[in-house]
Amino acid sequence: MQESAPISIDYLPYEYLCNPSILEGVIYPDMYRNYYWSDDFSATYYIAQARAGFIAVTEKYQGRELLIPEIQYSYAVLDFKDLHIGKKVRKLISRRGLKLEISTDLDEVFKGINHHHKQSWFTPRYLETLKSTQGLLEDFHLISASIVEEGRSIAGEIGYIIGESYTSLSGFSSRETQYRSYGTAQLVLLAKYLEREGFAFWNLGQPYMDYKLALGAKIHSRGAFLERWQEAIG
Repeated sequence: MQESAPISIDYLPYEYLCNPSILEGVIYPDMYRNYYWSDDFSATYYIAQARAGFIAVTEKYQGRELLIPEIQYSYAVLDFKDLHIGKKVRKLISRRGLKLEISTDLDEVFKGINHHHKQSWFTPRYLETLKSTQGLLEDFHLISASIVEEGRSIAGEIGYIIGESYTSLSGFSSRETQYRSYGTAQLVLLAKYLEREGFAFWNLGQPYMDYKLALGAKIHSRGAFLERWQEAIG
C-alpha cells in the first residue's frame, strides 16, 4: 500500500477504490489505518471514495492541498426512529415556524461554514470538486440544508446523497444570541425531511461529538456500518 507518500499515511489510488478485493480484503479489515491521501480532486475520484464509505477532508502539506479520505474506525448513524427532539427545540421550531430549505446551491452554506470555522478543511478547491460531481451519476447528489431568515442562512450544512443514504460533510450555526439552538433545530428538521423522503439512515460521520448522540445517533463499528452502507447505496 505504501507509495512514496509525502505524509505518513498511505496513498490511495483510484484503482483501489474500484477493486472490491482490495477494499474488502485489505483496506476494510485493517483497523490500524483510517486516513489515506490523494492529490486527485477529480469528480470521479471523489465519488469513488464516497461510495467506498470514506469521508474526505483536505489538508495542507508543504504548500500542497491534499484530499484526505478517511475510512473511519466507527461511525455515528441516526436511524430516524431514534431521533430525539428536546422540548426547547420542539418549542422553538413551533413558535418561530422554522422551515428547512433544501437546495443544490452550495455557495451560501459554504460561506457560512467558512465564516464560522476559520480553519475549515472545507476549502474553495473542495467546493469545486463537489460541484463537479453534480449530474455525473444518477444516484449521487450534493445538497445544502439550511434555515434561512431575513435572506441569510442562520444554520446549515452540506452533504451528499448516495442511493438511500445521506452523509453530512460540514455545517455551521450562527453564534448570535437570538439564534441560539437554531443549529439543533436544523438537524432535527433535516432528520424529519430525510425520514419523509424514505432514506434508510443518516451517516453523521465521526461519533465523537456529543450533539450527534444527543440527536439520537448510535455508534456503529466500521464493519457494521459498511454492511448497512453497501445495502443502502445499492
